[in-house]
Amino acid sequence: METVKIMPCLDMKEGRIVKGVHFADIRDAGDPVENAAFYQSEGADELAMLDIAATLENRTTRLEWVRRVAAVLRIPLTVGGGIGSLEDIGLVLEAGASKVSMNSAAVKDPELVRQAAKKFGSTTITIAIDARRNAAMQSGFELVVAGGTKPTGRDAVEWARQCEGLGAGVLLPTSMDGDGTLQGYDIEFTRAIADAVRLPVVASGGAGALEHFYDAVVNAHALVLLAASVFHFRTFSVRQVKEYLRGQGIQVFL
Repeated sequence: METVKIMPCLDMKEGRIVKGVHFADIRDAGDPVENAAFYQSEGADELAMLDIAATLENRTTRLEWVRRVAAVLRIPLTVGGGIGSLEDIGLVLEAGASKVSMNSAAVKDPELVRQAAKKFGSTTITIAIDARRNAAMQSGFELVVAGGTKPTGRDAVEWARQCEGLGAGVLLPTSMDGDGTLQGYDIEFTRAIADAVRLPVVASGGAGALEHFYDAVVNAHALVLLAASVFHFRTFSVRQVKEYLRGQGIQVFL
C-alpha cells in the first residue's frame, strides 16, 4: 500500500476561510495564514486553497491570498479557483503555489489541460471533478461546473479518464451530495474515479469521523485525504488523523 497524505483545504472568500454544506450555507472558519501555518506544524503533507467565488464572479484567483499563504509554507500548496489560461497558471505558480487545480475551464477547453501539462509538467496540474448523482449517466454521476451551479450533462467518470489522457497529474473528485455534511466521503463516487484511472486521487467532501479517513483509503482507493470542517473547527487535528490511520495499518508520513 502506498503512503497516504493528509491535505487540509482552505476554501476562500473575501480573504477568509469559509465552509459550507452542499456548496452553500457559507460560514466563517478563520484566518488563512494562521491556519496554514498551524496545519503545517501539525504535520499536514500538503495544503489546498480554493477561491470558491472566482469562477462565479468571472475573475481569476486573488494572487495576494496565494502569496500570503505560500509565504508561511514549506509543504506543497495547490491553488484553485478561476484559473482558465496558461497565463493564469504561470501567475499562480509565481505567487508561490506548487500546483494548480482547474475545473470549469478544463471542462470548457480540454486542450488547456494538455497544454498546461506540457508546459508546467503533469505533476503540477490537478483537475477538480465536481459531480452529483444522476441515474441517466452511465457511471451514475454527472459532472457539474461553476461551483456546482451548472450541470454539464456529461459523465464524471468518463471525464476523469479523459483528463488522464490529456496529461493531468492528480484528480480531485468532490461529491456535491456529501460536501460539508460530515457524513463521510462519497465512497462510491471516489472509488469510481480512482478505479477508472492510474493517477493519484484526492478524496474530498464530507469527512466527519476518523473512520471516514480509513474508508476513503481502503474502500475508495484514495491516496490523498482532503478535509476542511473537521480541521477548521478543531474536531480532529492532522496529527490525530495520522495516528489513527497508522494504528489501522495505513502508511502515513510522520
